[in-house]
Amino acid sequence: MRPGHPGPRMQTGAWHSARILRPVSPFNQSVKTSLTPSHRRSGLPDSGLPCRPGSVVSLVCACDQQGAQAEASTSGRTSWHTSSSSRQQSYRTRTQTAAASTSADTSTGAASGLPEIPLPDLPVRGKGLGSLALRVIFGTVLGLLGAVVITTGGWIFTGAVCLVAYQATQEFFGFITSKGMSEGQSPPSPIVSALTTAMCLGLSIWTHITHGRATAALAVASFAVLAVHVSLTEKPTTAQLASAVFGLFYCGYLPSFWVKLRLLSAPAVHSQIVHDWPVLFGGLSHWTVGLVATIMAVTCVIAADTGAFFCGKSFGRTRLTEISPKKTVEGAVGGLICSVATALGFWRVLAWPVNAGAAVCLGTLVFFASLFGDLIESVMKRDAGLKDASNLIPGHGGLLDRFDSYLFTGAIVYFVIKFVMPVYGL
Repeated sequence: MRPGHPGPRMQTGAWHSARILRPVSPFNQSVKTSLTPSHRRSGLPDSGLPCRPGSVVSLVCACDQQGAQAEASTSGRTSWHTSSSSRQQSYRTRTQTAAASTSADTSTGAASGLPEIPLPDLPVRGKGLGSLALRVIFGTVLGLLGAVVITTGGWIFTGAVCLVAYQATQEFFGFITSKGMSEGQSPPSPIVSALTTAMCLGLSIWTHITHGRATAALAVASFAVLAVHVSLTEKPTTAQLASAVFGLFYCGYLPSFWVKLRLLSAPAVHSQIVHDWPVLFGGLSHWTVGLVATIMAVTCVIAADTGAFFCGKSFGRTRLTEISPKKTVEGAVGGLICSVATALGFWRVLAWPVNAGAAVCLGTLVFFASLFGDLIESVMKRDAGLKDASNLIPGHGGLLDRFDSYLFTGAIVYFVIKFVMPVYGL
């Protein structure tokens, strides 16, 4: 053989191209070495992407196929080739493995020491909005709807409270069903759950009909639920009875206080702004204690949640409680400040309550009511092993996740206005 002569094997154009291509580009080398035998015959790389004509991958695939044929034709002249039977057996084994699952091809390549080409993460359509953006968007929509419902009052407000009570009851019994109450016990029967839900709706409706004087409604509803439970259940347990009555109290009786609060009809606004804009604000007769107190309580809860969220994100270092690990002392202080500041703003603009001390008192009570309402729901979620009550509201979870801070707030604000303020002349 003459010096510099490529030899008989290098005279094959395809084999010559394959020999030259290998050291030219690291990408070609990585693609080449990541191809398993089953994909070499089909011209497909491990990623499952087709070899487009004219691309580097298709050229490497074609060269490899022809090069493999050239190697097979000269296998008798090379000492490092395996026998034909062993090659067929090895190829048959790897082909059967590749046909079993797509991941088997990858495993075969990894077992033989061949590097794999990681595929880039492709963007998924519809996931452009983050959780914070969804939370803000749907929170704004809920806020606007709530403003219309609260301002309108009457049966529209009562109907909205009934819808909240209904969904809250469904999610509450979802907690119980998920947990199964405790070892060896079962949740209340579907009939008892349905009766409890109906009683929860009836508490708000009866409160509106009687103009807030439905003092014995909870006792009557509890008696009805317990009587049905004992009659239909062969061996009722204390946990089942307690869950039914607590659901009635938590999801029915507490929301009814918002109806009582909104029904307070005494005039509340004594500021000059209502006299200057009677058409815009509806006049003195429209701005009752019930309307102002409801708007102020809801706004203070929103301010407390917002202040606690951002202060906790920015300055949170000290955990508030083990019940909810994400809550911090710094966030709670920020929420308290925002709630009190909002109450003082209402006092400054609308001259209600009559002095700053009453505004500070209401703002503080609203904050603690919203905080403990949130913690109580966190206890139930943790006990049930759930992250959210449901997926009803994008970015917020379930209705209980959104309105847990409001359940105790209405009752506390109503109690302060009805029984504490008159005593102290507030």
